[in-house]
Amino acid sequence: MNKKRSFWERLTGGVSVKEEYEEPKKNSMVISKVARDKKPGNGWIEEENEEAELAVDVYQTPTDIVVQTMIAGVKPEDLELAIARDIITIKGHREENRTIDENNYFSKELYWGKFSRTISLPAEVEPEEAEATEKHGLLIIKIKKVDKEKKNNVRVRSI
Repeated sequence: MNKKRSFWERLTGGVSVKEEYEEPKKNSMVISKVARDKKPGNGWIEEENEEAELAVDVYQTPTDIVVQTMIAGVKPEDLELAIARDIITIKGHREENRTIDENNYFSKELYWGKFSRTISLPAEVEPEEAEATEKHGLLIIKIKKVDKEKKNNVRVRSI
């Protein structure tokens, strides 16, 4: 079973509780996923083609839907935001710019590479009225909600 791990699981090197405990079978030796993944050269950091999943906060104000996520170390040009009426996708890439030999590391827990997250929004929004800002590694995306109460009176003209 090859399940995509969450950003947090990849960041910490942890596994979900379901994966951590496997029921031992009678008269057979079972190696848990945790033990299997700890083999030399098979660390979670080295999984190249996999994308990490961003952790996000989504909340609303009376007029906006707000999405927040940590993107420390990501350049604005390495981010892609796609917003539709009811969904938002955040994609990016965090590059490691150090040239340190792997043998000189004592611990290597930071995540480097591709990440993405697609979120279904709790209300319909106006994609063209979105605003994204970043401060100290925190990305804040504010998107105006569709005002369903708003009415527009149209005057009829005779031609």
